[in-house]
Amino acid sequence: MIRVRLKFLTCALVALTFPATSWATNGYFSHGTSIAEKGMAGAGVAFSQDTLAASNNPAGMVWQGSRYDIGVAVFAPDRSYTAKGGPAPGCDPVTGGCPFSIGPQDKDSDNDFFLIPQFGYNWVIDDDSTVGISIFGNGGLNTEYDGGTATLWPAGQAGGPVTLPGTFGDRTAGVDLAQMFLAATYARKITENSSFGISGIGVYQRFRAKGLDNFASFSQDAENLSDNGYDHSTGLGVRVGVQAEIVPGWRIGAAYQPKIDMDEFDDYSGLFAEDGDFDIPSNFTVGLAVDIGKTGVLVVDVQQINYEDVDAVSNSISSLTDGSCAAGPGVGTGDGCLGGSDGAGFGWEDMTVVKVGFQWDYFDTTWRVGYSTGDQPIPDDETLFNILAPGVIEEHFTAGFTKQLDDDSSFNFAAMYAPNKSVKGDSPFDPMQEIEIEMDQWELAWSYSRNIR
Repeated sequence: MIRVRLKFLTCALVALTFPATSWATNGYFSHGTSIAEKGMAGAGVAFSQDTLAASNNPAGMVWQGSRYDIGVAVFAPDRSYTAKGGPAPGCDPVTGGCPFSIGPQDKDSDNDFFLIPQFGYNWVIDDDSTVGISIFGNGGLNTEYDGGTATLWPAGQAGGPVTLPGTFGDRTAGVDLAQMFLAATYARKITENSSFGISGIGVYQRFRAKGLDNFASFSQDAENLSDNGYDHSTGLGVRVGVQAEIVPGWRIGAAYQPKIDMDEFDDYSGLFAEDGDFDIPSNFTVGLAVDIGKTGVLVVDVQQINYEDVDAVSNSISSLTDGSCAAGPGVGTGDGCLGGSDGAGFGWEDMTVVKVGFQWDYFDTTWRVGYSTGDQPIPDDETLFNILAPGVIEEHFTAGFTKQLDDDSSFNFAAMYAPNKSVKGDSPFDPMQEIEIEMDQWELAWSYSRNIR
């Protein structure tokens, strides 16, 4: 027994350091973590089914018994942008003109496939309580645009423009953000049909940006704006949850995770607001699970993601053009500059997601389908900077199943498709140019589960 536990704790550490780099669906939060919940569009705050339940509702862990789950997902996002129109005439900084104009061009991001691991292990303490460990990815972004051109009017110089290679005139442009969570969970039954749980969460973030040096005149720390390789950030947080059967066959659930303060990305203190601060926004989920017939379960969740908690994500790019940042040769001054105390960001708004799933048993297999929808978080006047982070997906269609292999083990599968969604708006740096960002996604995920006796 000790050898088995050590073996799978080793797998957990491997999963934690696995180089997963992108899982952006609801903004940059995953649409779901548990393979069972993925099959139902991420729904399950009132209906937990495996040891990745802690990612949604820690209270669900007490109903899982002693078991482990280990899995992986293949995630494939298709990201692109289109720049039409421009460059505007007379864009010269001496006369108050435009810093740059993109293309015009259409570009697709490289890096189309990502592996995302997960691991969970739960131990029964007594008849009423358990402890567990869950390791999973909660969010991320990855873009890499090779080629293209941008037209720039060099800061502080009169005369004509120059055309340089790259989306922003600085060669290949893109960002790479990955987040991995380790949740240590204690869950306890309150009554025979209700429970609460609490997870202490350790978070690891990795980030890299490149191809952004031509924003230097708008950054308060141009040396830490772009092309500094990977930087790392850690933080500690908590997630709490409850589940209860209110009448036979009707269960409710709720979970809340306050904002998690993260270490700053020092190597990108000239990009993200507040000297490189990139925290995890608060979020909460409430939901209902209702038994349908002998084996069916209908699950409905409502999730709120408070992106406006994080200035680096929610501050508008307009602070670079509304006088909050005074551009200069090689450095900007003012709180609205990139990296400033109220620095420009991606302009994201809070996001509410409704998730509906249904599962039923047929021929010794549990089958699942799901659908989720929510208004994407990017306003149409924020598309320029969000070329780097086109988190515009609004719908997910999912399906999956669990096949029992023997009395103690099972194989789980889930598939997701997110249809194309685009957002377009005018560039704040070229009034003659319209920029459209778009994305579609698919994902296939597998896991193996085993009860420990």
